[in-house]
Amino acid sequence: MSRNTQTAGSNDDDRFRRAHQLRQIVETPEGPVEVDLAESPLRWLASRRDASGRPFLSPTEIEAGERFRLDFTIAGLSPKLGATWAAPVSGGRPPAASRDYADIVIAAKQRLDRARSAVGPDFASLLMDVCGFLKGVEAAERDRGWPQRTGKVVLKLALGALARAYGLSDTARGAARSGGIRVWRPPAEPAG
Repeated sequence: MSRNTQTAGSNDDDRFRRAHQLRQIVETPEGPVEVDLAESPLRWLASRRDASGRPFLSPTEIEAGERFRLDFTIAGLSPKLGATWAAPVSGGRPPAASRDYADIVIAAKQRLDRARSAVGPDFASLLMDVCGFLKGVEAAERDRGWPQRTGKVVLKLALGALARAYGLSDTARGAARSGGIRVWRPPAEPAG
């Protein structure tokens, strides 16, 4: 469904831009969209460290935010920046691939709705702004009238709630059942 295309030396006219971006193709209802993973405010925040030198966001918080962004993109909720020039479908039955694609879009919207209801309306609106619409944390703070530097703390709490809603965890949980690796050994030969 998505593929990484980090290309530094393509035949594109804008090689500099492509060389400094981590690009990924995501299928949307309007067709494939190329996104820059580095433009995400989450990626910027993930590169920051707290006072003790640890990364500010945990890997599960980043994964939850990127999963939210992917569902947002697949669901087609990004604002349209221009006219849609696709020809309208007239009569007949849609091909099977388009029905499968519609199911993918509906499933992404359902996952997004479940995640938003699991984290609550306050966290959901912040996640929509930062992870979905890629609004900067500072802009989200200004829009909400929050003091400076509170947005990243609230976003960290929201991403933690989102990770729990997705069932993600920093540590593995469950019973340790393996008891070690089992190895086949040939039966002992009788002495004699």
